[in-house]
Amino acid sequence: MQSIATALASRRPLRRSPKARKSAKKAKPAKKPTRAKKQASQARTDRSNKKAEVIALMNRSKGATLAEIMKATDWQPHTVRGFVSILGSKGGEKIESSKNASGERMYKIGK
Repeated sequence: MQSIATALASRRPLRRSPKARKSAKKAKPAKKPTRAKKQASQARTDRSNKKAEVIALMNRSKGATLAEIMKATDWQPHTVRGFVSILGSKGGEKIESSKNASGERMYKIGK
């Protein structure tokens, strides 16, 4: 009975026929990635920042619903809620939150 080491040592590596070696294609070097060109950004004059937009919506007499803020900023609901929370705690604003008759959440900056 042979030991495992001698059994592995006696194995010969698989060899290709000369024809198969010639037909095998060599790997081409990878191309360097090119940088994508930036699209022309919108002028900053036509749009203020989103923080100012949300504050303007919430300063209205009736306030703003979660859906209105989402539509104005293209944010998801959890982002709006997080922003309102930060605005109240670190922004120094007093935020009034309530539900209207249809059950939608309303946010308003209090005096």
